[in-house]
Amino acid sequence: MAQFHHVGVPTDAQQPDESYLEGGKVYFTDPEASPYRFEYLRFEANSPMPDCLKTGPHVAYVVDDLEAAMEGEEVVLEPFQPMENLRVAFIVKDRIVVEVMQEI
Repeated sequence: MAQFHHVGVPTDAQQPDESYLEGGKVYFTDPEASPYRFEYLRFEANSPMPDCLKTGPHVAYVVDDLEAAMEGEEVVLEPFQPMENLRVAFIVKDRIVVEVMQEI
């Protein structure tokens, strides 16, 4: 079962209350602070994140089983742990970038 969580939106503009993911060299906002569940992403020039994340939006879902959600899908970013209680990966589903998130 997948439950909608947020829409990720790349931006060049600094946003209030950004957090920083050092390994991804990306600043991001908390989608739960947005009435429309937008997460703004501002990438450093040398960010190792895939171009599809840097240039286009993505939609994110919380899933019960990250590996099952990835099975048979085009994986653009392998699973990683951006925070203590969360594992995420990025896939392409029907030509749309999707972040799948599993709380741990």
